[in-house]
Amino acid sequence: MRAIARSISQCRSALQHQACQYSSGFVRRQKLLTNTYSGFVYKRANNAEFDIFQRPRFSVISRALSIDAAHVTNGVADVNRAGPLVEYERRIAAGELVDGDACQVGTLRELQRLYDELVQSADACRLDRYTASAKSGRSRWLWSRFIPQSSSSPVKGLYLYGGVGTGKTMLMDLFYDQLKCSWRKKRIHFHDFMLDVHRCLRKHEGVEDPLEVVAGEISDDAILLCLDEFMVTDVADALILNRLFRHLFSNGIILVSTSNRAPDKLYEGGLQRDLFLPFIASLKERCVVHEIGSAVDYRKLTSAEQGFYFVGKDLSGFLIQKFQQLIGEYEAGPQEAEVVMGRTLKVPLGADGIAYFPFEELCDRPMGAADYFGLCKKYHTLALEGVPIFGLHNRTAAYRFVTLVDVMYENKARLLCTAEGTPFELFEKIVTISDAQQMAPRTSSRSRKNDDSGLCVDNELGFAKERTISRLTEMNSKEYLEHHAATIGENNSQEGAIHDKTVQA
Repeated sequence: MRAIARSISQCRSALQHQACQYSSGFVRRQKLLTNTYSGFVYKRANNAEFDIFQRPRFSVISRALSIDAAHVTNGVADVNRAGPLVEYERRIAAGELVDGDACQVGTLRELQRLYDELVQSADACRLDRYTASAKSGRSRWLWSRFIPQSSSSPVKGLYLYGGVGTGKTMLMDLFYDQLKCSWRKKRIHFHDFMLDVHRCLRKHEGVEDPLEVVAGEISDDAILLCLDEFMVTDVADALILNRLFRHLFSNGIILVSTSNRAPDKLYEGGLQRDLFLPFIASLKERCVVHEIGSAVDYRKLTSAEQGFYFVGKDLSGFLIQKFQQLIGEYEAGPQEAEVVMGRTLKVPLGADGIAYFPFEELCDRPMGAADYFGLCKKYHTLALEGVPIFGLHNRTAAYRFVTLVDVMYENKARLLCTAEGTPFELFEKIVTISDAQQMAPRTSSRSRKNDDSGLCVDNELGFAKERTISRLTEMNSKEYLEHHAATIGENNSQEGAIHDKTVQA
C-alpha cells in the first residue's frame, strides 16, 4: 500500500510541473447583440374599448466599447487573442454594435480575465473532455477513498449579480459561446439545474452519501458550470446546495453564475439559514464576486404595436375568443402534459401547441418548476385567465406565478393573459423589508392581516418581482412576439417536410 501511495505521489508531483498547453483558437458566433426589447399593455376600464399605451421607440442599444478588448502594439491588435471582450470589440469594429453601457464593460473585463485564466490553465483544470475522461474521474474518486486529497480548481469562478434587465444573461452567454467546444462545460438555468439534482438524488436513494455521487456525475460531465438566475427560496434546496457544492468545489468545478442578489443576500430570512451560511462562505472563496451596476433595464426599452397582455376584470369571454383565434381550425379539448417522474398534468383546453388555464388551476395548486417545464415542452403558448393583484392573502400563488414566468421566459414561450393590473400593479403590494421600513415601520418585521396598507413583506418575493415585471414587459414586446412567430413557423415547416418524406416513403 505504501508503494502504491508513493507512486501516486510521484505521479501527482510530475503532473503539477507539467507545462500547460492550450490552443487559442475559438469559434466566433455571428449573433448580433442588438438586444432591443419592448413591452406594452392593452388596458380596459369600465367595459370601454381597449386603449393601447404606447411607449416611445428607442434606437438599438448595445453594450459599451472598451479599449481593453485587445492588446495593441504600434496600433495593431493582437489577432491571436480571443475571448468575450475581444469578440465584443470585433463586433464594434464591424458595425454590428454601437456604443452603450459602460457598466457592462467592467463585467466583460472580468469575463475576459476568467477566459484567459481558463485557457492558460486548461490542462490543470482538466477542461478538455478528450484528455479528462469519466473513467479517470471515477479512478480519482476511488483512490480518494484511501488517500485524502484536494483537487480544487486553481482558477476561481465568477458570480455576477445586479438589477433586472442589465444584461447578465447576455454577457454570460457571450462568454460561454467563446469557450472551446471540446471543453467540459455546461450552461443551464438554475431551475433546470435543481430539477436535475433532485432527479439524480431519487435515482441514488439508498446510497450512503447520494450528494457525493451526484456531484461526481456533474463534475464528470462538466468542469465549467454556468448557472443562470441563481435564486434560493426553498429550504430543501438551501440544505442541498451547501453539501452539494462542497463536493463540487472539491472535484474542481469552476462556477460562473448570474443572480439578482449579492451572495450575502441569498436566502435572506429563510428557514434554517444558519445551515446555508457555509455555502455562502465557500461561494465567496471559490468565485470572484462582481456587481453589474447598470441602472438601465434593457427589457423596458420598448416599442408598442400589438400585444397579448390585457388588463381588466371579467374578460374570460374575451380571452376565450383570442384563444380560438390562435388555434384557428383546430378543435380545443381537455389534454394532458407529461411532467417529471411519469406524472401528468391535466390541461383544461389545448390545441395546436396552445394551452388554456384559469389562473387558479395553474398557480393556486401545489405546482412547481417541474410542472411548468412539462407544459413548455408540449405547448409553445399559454393562455392564462385572471392573474390577480398579489398581496399577503395570495403570497404562495405569487411565488408560483414568478416561477411560471421564469420557466416560460427561459423556454421562449408566449403568454396570452388577462390580469387585474399592469405587471407593475400586480406586485405593487409586495415589498422587501427595507422598503417596508420606509413605507410602514411597524410592518417591517412581519406582515399583519389587519395592516391598513395591505403590504406583503417578503424579501425573496420582493426582489424576484422586479425580474418578473421586466420579463412580462419583454415577453409582450413586438420583437419577442415576432421572434416567437418566426420560430413556430420554422418548426411547422420542418414538421411538414418530415411528414412529406414519410408519406412518400
